[in-house]
Amino acid sequence: MDIINDNWFSEYDNFYNDESDECDNLNKKNFKKLHIIKLRNNYFNICEEKDFQRRFVISKKSFEMLLQKIENKIQYNTNRNAAIPPVIQLLVTLRFYATGCFLITAADFCGISETSAHKIIHRVSPEIAALRNDFIKLPLLSEEIRENEQKFFKVAKFIRVIGCMDCTHIKVESFGGENCELYRNRKGFFSINVQVIINAKLEIIDIVARWPGSTHDSTIFNHSRIKTLFDAHTFGDSLLLADSGYPNLPYLMTPLLHPTTPEEHLYNEAQIRTRTRIERCFGIWKRRFAILSIGMRCRTVENTFPIIIATAVLHNIAQQEHNSNLISNSEQCDNTIIQIQNADLNSRNNNNEREKLILEYFKRLL
Repeated sequence: MDIINDNWFSEYDNFYNDESDECDNLNKKNFKKLHIIKLRNNYFNICEEKDFQRRFVISKKSFEMLLQKIENKIQYNTNRNAAIPPVIQLLVTLRFYATGCFLITAADFCGISETSAHKIIHRVSPEIAALRNDFIKLPLLSEEIRENEQKFFKVAKFIRVIGCMDCTHIKVESFGGENCELYRNRKGFFSINVQVIINAKLEIIDIVARWPGSTHDSTIFNHSRIKTLFDAHTFGDSLLLADSGYPNLPYLMTPLLHPTTPEEHLYNEAQIRTRTRIERCFGIWKRRFAILSIGMRCRTVENTFPIIIATAVLHNIAQQEHNSNLISNSEQCDNTIIQIQNADLNSRNNNNEREKLILEYFKRLL
């Protein structure tokens, strides 16, 4: 009798357990997940100036200036569902640039969802990139050109230099599709090949960020706006410095591959010492914005370009802050330097500009 009772109770328990499981499954199907609004941290108010700059690259003053310029464009035109304010949107975007982290990490940092972080970053980045004409500018006025030449002259006494040019690879994940291998560079990883020109203050004055990683540096230059401007003599007798991957043009000075005479060695030394400033710029740019060195995990190439341009804008903002804090010496050159810089050493019709520069200028420095 005891055995019968035990079996009966066992079957009874199993029956109700099965029914309970079915009820739970039904409840789960009919249950609608509640939308939980997390606490959104406004680090602009929380952090002190030094801590804020360490986490978001730029100062609070620059942050306010940037927010003022794009606030109306990123503001949601509704108060429903606790819309994310522009200040939080900009903070999330800057944090994503500065750390190169996953979207969920940047989202948790400011108390929003991963989906919201994705939408915000690809919404704010084009608006920051749209400010490129305000912060990434070529020197067109004669005073600006002369100032650039004087600053570069102080580096290694190379005359008439308006900028240094080079390309750098920004690592990306494969975008897939038929043309994905176009983005694999000679080093074996996927990238965007970005052409940059800088001034002596390590500020970016021109940028081209739209070519796949397999594209050669000279190809980018041949199809760029800067080549057209130099061909039209927009910058007078000013020069660009570049490495040996570029062609030797009347306005583009590249190093000699096999220097023999003392003046040729002096030319190479001055050219290389001056041109290394762009390598310094790349190092600072990628160190400020880890997303450029770690690699971008964007799904489409169209989402990648605005982020690169936006970081270039932010780099110039941060660099201008840095330069303004330095004690600047007088930028006036003595009469001898001015005479050398104003000397008409060549004709634009002369194809061998580099050789004439070596013979008529660097030989005089020996």
